[in-house]
Amino acid sequence: MAERTVLVTGGTGGLGGAVTAAFLKAGWRVVVPEREGGAAAPAGGPVRVVADLLDPAGAARAVAVAAGEAAAPLRAVVNLVGGYASGGLVHETPIEEFDRMLRINLRPTYLVTQAALPHLVEAGGGAVVCVSARAALAPFSGAAGYATAKAAVLAFANAVAVEYRQRGVRCNTVLPSVIDTPANRAAQPDADHGRWVPAAEIAAVIRFLASDDSAPTSGASIPVYGRA
Repeated sequence: MAERTVLVTGGTGGLGGAVTAAFLKAGWRVVVPEREGGAAAPAGGPVRVVADLLDPAGAARAVAVAAGEAAAPLRAVVNLVGGYASGGLVHETPIEEFDRMLRINLRPTYLVTQAALPHLVEAGGGAVVCVSARAALAPFSGAAGYATAKAAVLAFANAVAVEYRQRGVRCNTVLPSVIDTPANRAAQPDADHGRWVPAAEIAAVIRFLASDDSAPTSGASIPVYGRA
């Protein structure tokens, strides 16, 4: 029986599948929110809950399921939900597109973390891991909204680390460049995929940051660029 629970948002995506598998292998109870109900999870797989993480009630519902097993208290949250869209220069980018990048990258991270923090404190502490991006530190042309949103995720994670360090809750951030997933390979078929980082390698870093092995570490921004 699992003795601790992790809530993994975006757990059905390319990186999310690898993160979910890493936690299951390590013996965690894993809860994965989904926007729509799908096939039932196989025995030994993640617990699935239908929840819209852009909505405060949906985020609270996902956290309630994750915190609902007394024998396996919620001890970690991994915020993977986000999205990318390229566009034109700033003067060519409609405010609606800029707002959309902020909404899909920052809002779920804020709402889920906000709902989970009281449970993490009550459980005696735990960890939050957020996913920013290399673009937050090194923006590139045509993605001002995305870079701004990922920088906001990084700033939010650092704020959580400061506010909750005396309450036993750590918060760290990983910053990928390009992750080697089927979707990214399809979108960039001519790229040098050997320079990208496999999702499983990033998942291992995330699992470490959620574990007691990283107990002294909070407020860190971890580059996971590989050779990209």
